[in-house]
Amino acid sequence: MSHDPALNNSPAVAAQAVSWKEGKVVLLDQTALPKHENYLICSTTEELIEAIRKLAVRGAPAIGIAGAYGVVLAAQEVKKLPREKQSGAFDKKLKDLELARPTAVNLTWAIGKLKKLMDLEKTPLTDERVHQLLCEARNIHEEDIRSNHQIAEFGAQLLEKGPILTVCNTGDLATGGVGTAFGIFAKAYRQNKIPRVYVCETRPILQGIRLTAWELNRQKIPFTVICDNMAASLMQNEKISAVITGADRIAANGDVANKIGTYSLSLLAKAHSVPFYVAAPQSTFDLSLESGKSIPIEQRNHEEVLSVLGNNRPDYAIPVWNPAFDITPHSLISAIICERGVINYPNQEKIKSVLTGINL
Repeated sequence: MSHDPALNNSPAVAAQAVSWKEGKVVLLDQTALPKHENYLICSTTEELIEAIRKLAVRGAPAIGIAGAYGVVLAAQEVKKLPREKQSGAFDKKLKDLELARPTAVNLTWAIGKLKKLMDLEKTPLTDERVHQLLCEARNIHEEDIRSNHQIAEFGAQLLEKGPILTVCNTGDLATGGVGTAFGIFAKAYRQNKIPRVYVCETRPILQGIRLTAWELNRQKIPFTVICDNMAASLMQNEKISAVITGADRIAANGDVANKIGTYSLSLLAKAHSVPFYVAAPQSTFDLSLESGKSIPIEQRNHEEVLSVLGNNRPDYAIPVWNPAFDITPHSLISAIICERGVINYPNQEKIKSVLTGINL
């Protein structure tokens, strides 16, 4: 994995989380934000997997786009092998890529979509077939941008006037375009509906204060960062018009897996009569899972939690539980907003109706 200094601080691409350039995947390294805008060049599948695992790229839609381009990287590598070894090597690389972030279903979805184009048992990989994969990966990227704009349109119409509260990061850093939840409140701000965005810092690795605040500042949208445990007091003392979050996977019944802390915000919103909205593209729905109980929850390294101590660590071991996501039951969700429309008080029947376009 290498760095591209030429891309650093370039206004044209400074907020583009994932791109394809000259046969390589280019990532804005989100671990270095907000202080440094560093770009990583991934030349191999293994380098991309490492970047996904260390959260250089994150956010379910962006991970899905990176995964799609990762399939192209894998194909470029496997194409050099003898035909009899191509199929097994290709499948191994794609499986390793899928396991880089197990909760974000967009990754598996995107890889599966490209994999359907290849049957290496029957025909070998060629330059033409690699190009076919690249075209499909770009289609996934472009479709996510279109979806973002549609989600923003639906969501902004839904919002009432007043400040909103969000968690983690859902902007162009987390997607291929303007963002999911971020796209909604950015559009609503331009419509003079939202005077301010309150941003949960989002422990343990601070995606809110590092990434969402960075994006809000770039777009000159007024914001205030709060510690995660201040959300209840904020709702008690200020009239919050809505809580808006993204999602990493949505089960068939509407249960949502999202950044750890989302579930507690849904409970607080319920207690304070604040609408709780989830914004995500159709690719984030996993209709193969009946409920959130079946969604795999990624367990992260304990160092993410302990890093807050800096050099002030005790000599004794500190046991840590560090799930990256939690499950918000559909019963606590006021609406899920996707590119196909708004699913109010979601359940299995309503989700199926909106996603398939069939009126039940």
